[in-house]
Amino acid sequence: MHRRLVLFDIDGTLLKVGSVNRRVLADALIEVYGTEGSTGHHDFSGKMDGAIIYEVLENAGLDRREIAERFDRARDTYITLFRERTCPSDITLLEGVRQLLDELSELPGICLGLLTGNFEKSGRHKLKLPGIDHYFPFGAFADDALQRTELPPIALERARRMTGTNFSPSETVIIGDTEHDIRCARVLDARSIAVATGNFSSEVLAGHRPDALFENFAATGEVIAEILNPQS
Repeated sequence: MHRRLVLFDIDGTLLKVGSVNRRVLADALIEVYGTEGSTGHHDFSGKMDGAIIYEVLENAGLDRREIAERFDRARDTYITLFRERTCPSDITLLEGVRQLLDELSELPGICLGLLTGNFEKSGRHKLKLPGIDHYFPFGAFADDALQRTELPPIALERARRMTGTNFSPSETVIIGDTEHDIRCARVLDARSIAVATGNFSSEVLAGHRPDALFENFAATGEVIAEILNPQS
């Protein structure tokens, strides 16, 4: 039996969200801070939701103390608006994702989780709309840290608590569409699988040296083979 902890990113890896996400964040920040900062053109790829809030507002001239004072309200406003406004038509499930999750969930010894820059409640809503939230009983989220590289140990500890298993680095796989996901795997010395379904091409991702790289998840068997492949 292969024992694996498989941690998925959400945006650009499992699914894509339409422009509603950026609009909702802008509206939340205007409501709380009176400005959307650089939300309209800021690069969100692979970043933590909390870090994005700080970055876009600092670009508008707010200092970190001002942002921190109202951060919880901004987060909660964003989550509330996102859950109210986002509907199934705003979500595109990426190629091969459902079949991959179906097959992984049937394999003995496989534990699926999330390692994502989303706040948990908004991230869960993204997964619930296309009906894939149930595959992921736990995860590490933007609620847990401001830096993405702080999330892998948190995810491992939650996996241990849920399953009673201490997954080793060679038994852990982190899957995502950005260099940040590859870097997270290196934090644990875990296996990294990159997929070029987000904003970065396979050429760019290859430059960050993931252990495996796919254009998408259409070749289910090949992806699973890489997940089960021992850490080199």
